[in-house]
Amino acid sequence: MLLNAHHVLSDNSSDSLVLGCGLENGGKDVDGRQWNSDSKYLKGGNTVVSKSSYQDPSLLSEVPYMTARVFTSEASYVFPVQPDKRYWLRLHFYPSVYGTFNPGNSYFEVTANGVTLLSNFSASITCQALSQAYIDREYSLAPLQNDSLTLTFKPSDKHNGAFAFVNGIQLIPMPEVFGPSATMVGIGEQTLDTTTTNFQTMFRLNVGGQYIAPNQDSDLSRTWYDDTPYLYGAASGVTTAAWKNVTINYGSLPKYIAPLDVYSTSRSMGTDNDVNMGYNLTWIFQVDPNSMYLVRLHFCDYVYTKVNQIVFNIFINNQTAQNEADVIGWSGGQGMTTYKDYVIYVGDGAEDELLWLALHPDPATKPQYYDAFLNGMEIFKMNDTILAGPNPQPSQMLVEHEQEEKSFEDKKTSQYVIGGAAGGAAGFALVTAICIAAYQRKKRVPGSDTHTTSWLPLYGNSHTTGTKSTISGKSSTSSNISAMAQGLCRYFSLPEIKHATKNFDESNVIGVGGFGKVYKGVTDNGFKVAIKRSNPQSEQGVNEFQTEIEMLSKLRHKHLVSLIGFCEEDDEMCLVYDYMARGTFREHLYKGNKPTGTLSWKQRLEICIGAARGLHYLHTGAKYTIIHRDVKTTNILCDEKWVAKVSDFGLSKTGPNMNNAGHVSTVVKGSFGYLDPEYFRRQQLTEKSDVYSFGVVLFEALCARPVLNPNLPKEQVSLADWALLCKRKGTLEDIIDPNLKGKINPESLKKFADAAEKCLSDHGLDRPSMNDICWNLEFALNLQENNGASRHASREESEFEEISLGDNELSQHYKSLSVANEQEMDNGEDSGAIFSQIVNPKGR
Repeated sequence: MLLNAHHVLSDNSSDSLVLGCGLENGGKDVDGRQWNSDSKYLKGGNTVVSKSSYQDPSLLSEVPYMTARVFTSEASYVFPVQPDKRYWLRLHFYPSVYGTFNPGNSYFEVTANGVTLLSNFSASITCQALSQAYIDREYSLAPLQNDSLTLTFKPSDKHNGAFAFVNGIQLIPMPEVFGPSATMVGIGEQTLDTTTTNFQTMFRLNVGGQYIAPNQDSDLSRTWYDDTPYLYGAASGVTTAAWKNVTINYGSLPKYIAPLDVYSTSRSMGTDNDVNMGYNLTWIFQVDPNSMYLVRLHFCDYVYTKVNQIVFNIFINNQTAQNEADVIGWSGGQGMTTYKDYVIYVGDGAEDELLWLALHPDPATKPQYYDAFLNGMEIFKMNDTILAGPNPQPSQMLVEHEQEEKSFEDKKTSQYVIGGAAGGAAGFALVTAICIAAYQRKKRVPGSDTHTTSWLPLYGNSHTTGTKSTISGKSSTSSNISAMAQGLCRYFSLPEIKHATKNFDESNVIGVGGFGKVYKGVTDNGFKVAIKRSNPQSEQGVNEFQTEIEMLSKLRHKHLVSLIGFCEEDDEMCLVYDYMARGTFREHLYKGNKPTGTLSWKQRLEICIGAARGLHYLHTGAKYTIIHRDVKTTNILCDEKWVAKVSDFGLSKTGPNMNNAGHVSTVVKGSFGYLDPEYFRRQQLTEKSDVYSFGVVLFEALCARPVLNPNLPKEQVSLADWALLCKRKGTLEDIIDPNLKGKINPESLKKFADAAEKCLSDHGLDRPSMNDICWNLEFALNLQENNGASRHASREESEFEEISLGDNELSQHYKSLSVANEQEMDNGEDSGAIFSQIVNPKGR
């Protein structure tokens, strides 16, 4: 277990290479790290440098992700190395459109001195399946016995037009943190020498603690993530932190093995002996089958002081890895750090794509307390020559999840149980865990024999849970769309859609969303449209397609996006909408996304008011209450006159009869960060769930920051939680968009913040109606325009207009529309204008 006390070299060392690929003059990232140009290490092949056409809001740093080196043929980097040293190799990928290169065509192989790191790898597929905007791959290369490392990128020969790309490369000398031996699970008392093995980091978790950024690591620039998304079941134990009077002592253990924050926090089972004996504290991970894994567990008991106070057993994949684990006995005392390494083989059977870790009290030794705990965890894939694995794919469990929901809603007799607490960031993290569980048994798509499970948790971004696409013929889908819906919007033939998009030419793409790509189009009479085309790999499938048509075909309102028609033919599903020239609200809140400049406070208020009116209509103005269920700034669009319109009704539900149950019982869906915690806890959907989400939108409009940012301190991760805390402490002005400081009338700000705070009330009954929100926002706008004058804003007359079955005039209007070619569009149109759901290249 002892490690060589080599001198630790961080990525600031002169022996380290931190390269921004394509960055000619280098640059600094948000953590202050300097990235240098890669060009002098490049040898042979054809490469080009290109900048991404779009910065995803979850991408907090432009460096190194916004610039890529694209390889159109095999090419290599040659790096100088020390022959006797182990190296971290980190590769950074942000799948985006780079010039004429579409990330969907990128399949490639990466090797390092003959070790295959990636094979037929698609960063685009991997990010889509894992709901991430970008991915990092980290490898620990054993001493090379050579004075150079050749890193080769080779486009796949299995795909036409394939290319390779990379955004950033880090090559950092590191001490020998592996070895000299690790216990082999399930093979008696055998151990394995790991000093000459290559590793890929699959997971690195600060158990019971918060995210640790690379610049906060103990000299090795590693990233440590929260363990919450990987917990299995409702019994998640309790988290604790070391008291200030307890000193964490590394003893003979090198301090670089794990940072102090890892050893000073932990997750334990709790204080109830009877409860603890009834469950295992369990984590579950998706891994590549037919591979060896090293599982490293970090321990530090900062609570107890004696041997045999807490003794527990450790199980990995239902095999005993350790009996009678006594941390005090291992480490030598309170506050002393230690770790244990275990190696396990994961087979390639039908159920062998998961790695389970479970802890349970060991009553055989009669300890003082029946408990178990863990401070940190790392999981590494290990192999001498091949570390590549398959691209992750949507799983059978996701399909089963959809079927479960359908059965639930049809019978209304069983409850889909979601364990754990909710509220703010905690709720978001646990919903993420649901998604991870849904992905745990991913199936491979034929022909996609690529890499790999991500060691980044899913919650790097905000995304919507959805339903996997199962595209069928026109007869199966269109027949399920009601005659009323088909009568109120036009059915477009596939040739008409192809004519409008030049056969779905990439030059007509104006964005990519959860449903698929969005294309420009125009009707014969010059009416501009946006066409959403379903992606077969999308999580938003037939159900969402039908729901969107059923909902929007019956609704017409100034503040709702209008559905013009649809196409379902030859395995294609397309939706045709009004063209929204200004794009999404979110784009205009985040720096650098639009050339129109920063939105003024008045503009933000007017957009929020418009969206509130649209939601108010859904809740009260239509024949039935309609609950949107996915209210967020990417689903609020603006036309050329900045009129706000609510969009994307794929997850909407017809609401309850408020005279009866008052809610709809349904499986939880929505977008992380915007989810109503009460809806999450009870799976009972009401229109007040939309109100909660809209409250998050209001604070996002005020603060212009992502609703979830795991890079921030724990209390700031969730915008909703952080804004409420600042509001109650009287420090809200400290976190508003700097572009607005000094430009908001204090009374207007107070009225606005009060409204947002009420929207985020824990209980739905305490939240205002959308009508009340409209009035308060109008009042805030009036205070801003009139410099604090206290007269009340007048309510606008109702704009509600419901389409009935007999509205033949409107029906004929939409049925008469046909789609024209992009060449016929006005050349003066802003090519950057988009429709909906395109701020995230992987989906909602």
